[in-house]
Amino acid sequence: MRKTEEILEFDKIKEKWAQLALTEAARQRIMGQEPCLSETELALRQQETTEARTLLEREGTPPLVSMEGIGTLLAVAGRGDCLTAAQLEQIESALTAVKRLKDYLNRGKALELSLPYYEENLDGLAQLREAIHVQIRSGQVDDYASKLLHGIRTDIQRTKERMKEKADGVMKSHKECMSDSYSTFRNGRLCVPVKKEYKFRISGSVIDKSATGSTLFIEPTAVAKHSEELSLLLIDEENEERRILYTLTAQVAESGEAMAQNLRTMEKLDFIFSKGKLSMELHGTRPRINTGRRIVLREARHPLMDRDSCVPQDFRIGEDYRGIVITGPNTGGKTVAIKTVALNCMMAQCGLHVSCREADICMNSGYLCDIGDGQNLSENLSTFSAHITNVLDILKQVGPESLVVMDELGSGTDPAEGMGIAVAIMEELKKSGCLFLVTTHYPEVKEYAQAAEGLINARMTFDRESLQPTYQMVIGEAGESCAFYIAARLGMPEHMLRTAARTAYGAREATGSIDGGQRMGAPQKDWESHLPKTEQMEQLGQQEKASRPKIQKKKEPSHRKDLSTKFRLGDSVMLYPDKKIGIVCEPVNEKGVLRVQLPDKKIWINHKRVKLHVAAEELYPEGYDFSIVFDTVENRKLRHQMERKFVEEGMVLEE
Repeated sequence: MRKTEEILEFDKIKEKWAQLALTEAARQRIMGQEPCLSETELALRQQETTEARTLLEREGTPPLVSMEGIGTLLAVAGRGDCLTAAQLEQIESALTAVKRLKDYLNRGKALELSLPYYEENLDGLAQLREAIHVQIRSGQVDDYASKLLHGIRTDIQRTKERMKEKADGVMKSHKECMSDSYSTFRNGRLCVPVKKEYKFRISGSVIDKSATGSTLFIEPTAVAKHSEELSLLLIDEENEERRILYTLTAQVAESGEAMAQNLRTMEKLDFIFSKGKLSMELHGTRPRINTGRRIVLREARHPLMDRDSCVPQDFRIGEDYRGIVITGPNTGGKTVAIKTVALNCMMAQCGLHVSCREADICMNSGYLCDIGDGQNLSENLSTFSAHITNVLDILKQVGPESLVVMDELGSGTDPAEGMGIAVAIMEELKKSGCLFLVTTHYPEVKEYAQAAEGLINARMTFDRESLQPTYQMVIGEAGESCAFYIAARLGMPEHMLRTAARTAYGAREATGSIDGGQRMGAPQKDWESHLPKTEQMEQLGQQEKASRPKIQKKKEPSHRKDLSTKFRLGDSVMLYPDKKIGIVCEPVNEKGVLRVQLPDKKIWINHKRVKLHVAAEELYPEGYDFSIVFDTVENRKLRHQMERKFVEEGMVLEE
């Protein structure tokens, strides 16, 4: 199924759809969507999408939030651990979102839809939300969270002020001993900065010193009395804060099930509203769903193509015919047309609205596709092999409730054999009872579709005057490939077009051959009718030859010697760099290589590595039989016998 989604580009629809969801759970559910096989369930999904879009249009975007991390916080509270003030604020924000969503859905009930009644599954937990709101502010426990905490923090503030007054008094009375004019906290103690030489003038404890050691930070005795009081108050403050946090965490734990239900409901509503958002983005329409094997699309568009540039298609199958053979030019949009049909059907069966003005779509138990060349170098599959492998797999799975789309049926091999295979495949598809759409260029397949029961031809239109495809599908008519017109538009010269047309149609038309779904008993020169008009060829078929770089060949010296006479048969030569001695058994050839007999073997070697040692005329008499030197005794004996008579199964072995 994953491969089919990629071929039809439903995976891209899912990605677009997932971007409209806010929660991770909804996004995961979207990416796992598959066509629904239950008629009741599918009707419910379509109703949800329709109502979600209605609410979006009438009430605006719902106040959904991601709720990320809330499940983890509920688990922490459920274990009895303490939530921090910041985490409790997250819980409050989630409950505020629930309240806003309830208000949104309550307003939607006036539209008399069923979707707004999901509000009953949401619990705003007003008491918990209010408790957190009152006691937690800006990630901290609020001063007024309890009377005790307020009193403790008031005492802390007063104690700090008294400590500051005492420290300021010490600094004023011993101004000459101070290295600075302000007190400071060091290691949690309020200290005054005293010059090192005056440390005995100030009564108190040395808490710290400066980096140079010239200043000592002393906590005066008068301040120390209040410091102990402050420490006790801070302990009381911490204990009271922890009590408040634990109390709120316990309330969250008690409301854990209601919170979990809120989380599940918001995730489900996020999924439903994402379908409505996608419908609005694609200008979608709710399709009618049938189980009668009927597909009717009015002004259907490919949902991933630009709406302004995509030409809408009208399409019908399943009532009078169950198979459509689509023909037309290579650039005419045949592949887009069959993808548009299959993709809209798949979207409808996943509960989505379709990119059509009107649609009546049947449920399909499977979507089977063969689109693209399918080449796989790692598996050594050619285009044809890949097509056949995929087609055979489709034929194993196909059934009466399947929708099959195949592009360029029978392509990638010899045209005659490919045509036969295409017809055989369509015969099998007919027997299965499935709905199928195929594209082809074979004129014989168009003939077959015209004659066969339950099949019909369709063509993608092409304007020969402007030499532009119009991307319109016409059901009931066979089309032409328009290859010559397209080739002319792309710049093929007139003489090449004439040669191509004469080769393709000249001989066939004299006998009344088939092309474009019509029988043509034409005169010998009627092949010219398949060419663009003369003025069109003059305009489009003129193509200057582009300048191209030239190979620069190595120049051979004009005084090059004839190497064939450099060494003669029987010459004793020395081979470099090994300085081995051998005898020439084959002179230098046109590649500059000669063959030399060594004591144990014969080798080929470049003439540049060979030097004459002793010429043959100095070693052997005139007319000497060199086979004695270069041939084996068995070969010489066999040659002698073969010269005199026929020798059965005789074979001279060359080394």
